[in-house]
Amino acid sequence: MADGVKQILQAPIQLADQVTKLADDVHSSFRADCAELKSKTDRLAALLRQAARADLYERPTRRIMDDTEQVLEKALSLVCKCRAAHGLVKRVFTIIPAAAFKKMSSQLENSIGDVSWLLRVSATRRRSSSGGGDDDDDDDGYLGLPPIASNEPILCLIWEQIAKLHNGSLEDRADAAASLVSLARDNDRYGKLIIEEGGIGPLLKLVKEGRAEGQESAARAIGLLGRDPESVDQMLHAGVCTVFAKVLKEGPMNVQAMVAWAVAELAVGNPKCQDLFAQNNVIRLLVSHLAFETVQEHSKYAIPSKAKMSIHSVVLANNTSGGANGNGVHHDGNNAATDDEKHPEIRHPIGSNGHTNKNQMHTLVQSTMGRSSSESHPVVNGGNVSKQHQRQSQQQISLSGASLKGREFEDPATKATMKAMAAKALWLLAKGNPAICRSITESKALLCFAVLLEKGPDEVQYNSAMALMEIARVAEKDADLRRSAFKPNSPACKAVVDQILRVVEKADSQDLLLPCITAIGCLSRTFRATETRVIAPLVRLLDEKEEHVSREAVIALTKFACSENYLHVDHSKAIIAGGGAGHLVQLVYLGEEPALQIDSLVLLCYIAHHVPDDEALSHAEALTVLEWASKQGFMVQDQAVDKLLAEAKARLELYQSRGSRGFP
Repeated sequence: MADGVKQILQAPIQLADQVTKLADDVHSSFRADCAELKSKTDRLAALLRQAARADLYERPTRRIMDDTEQVLEKALSLVCKCRAAHGLVKRVFTIIPAAAFKKMSSQLENSIGDVSWLLRVSATRRRSSSGGGDDDDDDDGYLGLPPIASNEPILCLIWEQIAKLHNGSLEDRADAAASLVSLARDNDRYGKLIIEEGGIGPLLKLVKEGRAEGQESAARAIGLLGRDPESVDQMLHAGVCTVFAKVLKEGPMNVQAMVAWAVAELAVGNPKCQDLFAQNNVIRLLVSHLAFETVQEHSKYAIPSKAKMSIHSVVLANNTSGGANGNGVHHDGNNAATDDEKHPEIRHPIGSNGHTNKNQMHTLVQSTMGRSSSESHPVVNGGNVSKQHQRQSQQQISLSGASLKGREFEDPATKATMKAMAAKALWLLAKGNPAICRSITESKALLCFAVLLEKGPDEVQYNSAMALMEIARVAEKDADLRRSAFKPNSPACKAVVDQILRVVEKADSQDLLLPCITAIGCLSRTFRATETRVIAPLVRLLDEKEEHVSREAVIALTKFACSENYLHVDHSKAIIAGGGAGHLVQLVYLGEEPALQIDSLVLLCYIAHHVPDDEALSHAEALTVLEWASKQGFMVQDQAVDKLLAEAKARLELYQSRGSRGFP
């Protein structure tokens, strides 16, 4: 027990001894009442001395001892009055109603109940930690609530569960964590109490050391408790990043899924934890789970182990596995250049023979390690197993970012949940964080998101779409990330764009449609003028019945047509070619939401400004709608909109008045 708790017990014990001593020296008329007080004080003193030898849970100890000290002070004051009432005159002027003794007796009884409850909780902890609690009825039974719980029963229930978490058996700790999950889910205030009463430390300990059921409940509790920045800060100080990283690397998959969910919840509660999770390799581990059985994990996470392999072992492994061209070297002209471009830091000491030898060796290493990471058994060549190759394969698996052992035997539902939670965690960790987005895009996570957006279950698809949207939002403002992650000739970028456009063209799921529209708009600067397939699906959505979908499409198209986009003229022409002028005029006139009307007006102004001489604008009567909009107060409140509207109207008047004679 901490020295601070021992000091708390000193004052109540001393007060109890004084009450017992003075109760023997009272006037005979009060002796019977004081005898009862003395008896209860003796019982309380014995419990306090027992508590002084116990390993007490500090939070309830402080509360209970504060109340007990106040009760003993009142008892001492009452006994002193009884002792002072000697002589006829003093007895006449010393009025002690009988109700005072009853009230004091009741308060002493409550204190006895509080300290007894505290000792039972502590005894449960000792017996559980020594392994003898399974045979004790008190351990398995309900401890009840102490009298102090009459004012706040939930607090005492929280105390009891946290006391079990400290040193209880694994079963008791799992049950306690499940109880705290129920409390945290029911009420935000209960969650605050759990944190204030010291529940974070033992919950993290259970996540780290418990059995699967207890780990899962503890991780869920931590996720539920991380609802505000202050709570998340306490968890970060308690070491939640380290514990979660360890579980994501080594834990059971169902626990890993729950931990990934908790990571997402903490990222929502306090974005400040994003970098701390990244520093503890959580991003790398989540990408590994996302890539498992989706695509082969990216070589970025295994490059150090490849570089350490000797050339002899690489050649031996390659010859053992057999090459398609007969000499053990597998040539892939498309991938070799791409991989070399992605990893320019890798150099192979193969002499000064020139660029060809280096590329051949690089291709050799890449193809060899790709095969070794995808094969679960050592290569057999004529019945002989290369032990060296087997060791290299095992090393590759152990360094691939997470423990692969046994993951392939998990049931499909657990695998799907793991991918969904990993995608959600990456989505919320990437939100507004360029460094994490760069780390994600340098892996094969983009390709994983593309595959899962096409073939994953509903939740996996949604979380993947949201992750892509957040990465695209960051890339919109970060030119370096945009250039590195979304190069037009990048296979991952092509896969992502293909799948996002597929969702936009089908437009059958609004949950996926909205983030995909946003992502397309944020990536507008990465598309070439020849990429005509991007604009038309967005233009078609301008005629969508759901106005929030139409507004999102308007915002995305505005990013194509705005002056900041280098290809704004080409994109504006593509919008008009897709029939966008007529749709925008209708949205400005007839849009039910003012926000949609204003956004549509801004896009129409950009198009009119960039291609004012287009005949489609005249047919759609764009100038008329601009003049009408300039008279609508709610549309021109923003000075930027008012200025843009004036410029667009002036250019439209100039070009259309001059070119209108040629209109049919």
